[in-house]
Amino acid sequence: MKTNTNTIKAFFTAVGSLLSSLLGVLYIPTLLMVACNIIDYITGLLAAKYRADGGISSYKSMKGITKKVMMWLLVVVGAIVDQLIQYTVATLGFNYPFTFLVACIVALWIVCNEIISILENMKDIGVELPAFLLPLVKNIKGQTENLTGYEEKEEK
Repeated sequence: MKTNTNTIKAFFTAVGSLLSSLLGVLYIPTLLMVACNIIDYITGLLAAKYRADGGISSYKSMKGITKKVMMWLLVVVGAIVDQLIQYTVATLGFNYPFTFLVACIVALWIVCNEIISILENMKDIGVELPAFLLPLVKNIKGQTENLTGYEEKEEK
């Protein structure tokens, strides 16, 4: 039993180290994003029975999973944009001190969206939320959007 536990620990340590080495500064935002994706999906499933449209369907479930995968691809697109910027700046002979600036901003924006969704799911289930929490996360999301000059219109 002890050998199995050590093997599992070694596997997760190796995978974590590899990802940390590859992603660098993007490692923590990516982990947070994936964790929030999983929590949002689970809370969405739990909240489904409390909603007017009610219930879980395989179509909605697959749509949710597809949406999460597309979020990961957005971060990849951000990383590609970062690489283009680095290449261009280096070609022009300038120093660009950031490695994954655009990808980190995209990941932060996605994490904020996921946290908002998690909180809304919890609210639908009937969990009482601290009054400051949802406005705080929306403010962080707004600050991220202000950083880029992008402003999303809130859905009604």
